Amino acid sequence: MRDIRLGDDIDDFCVRCKRVTNHVVVSVVKAAPAKVRCRTCHSDHDFRNEQAPPPKVDLRKQALFNEVLKKVDPAEAAVAVQALAAEDLAAEALAANPIEAEAEVEVEDLAVEAAAGVEEAPPKPAPKTKAKAKTKARK
Repeated sequence: MRDIRLGDDIDDFCVRCKRVTNHVVVSVVKAAPAKVRCRTCHSDHDFRNEQAPPPKVDLRKQALFNEVLKKVDPAEAAVAVQALAAEDLAAEALAANPIEAEAEVEVEDLAVEAAAGVEEAPPKPAPKTKAKAKTKARK
């Protein structure tokens, strides 16, 4: 395989797009790409070898939170632990594939609410779009 040069196309995980997209090599250090530019959103970032960044979940904080919940009410703690587990799975799925993960998250949320005995909240109204102003044709 040939060496990487400036301007070469390469696949990498885009920080802004949150998925693997085509990139252009912007800088090279020791025959390896150092910085790349996304061809979809045009953002520059370090080359990540197509690896998504690890999720920002502090496991120690979550463990302490679960202990406090167990002391308060064991039944409520079980529901809270299920909700936290569902959130963690949703975060991992979103990092892997944002489009499919959104549908799965909605289904999991409904299941957690049903298990907790919480009634489903009414759906939020769609945001209103502004009407575009019509321009007159010049004569």
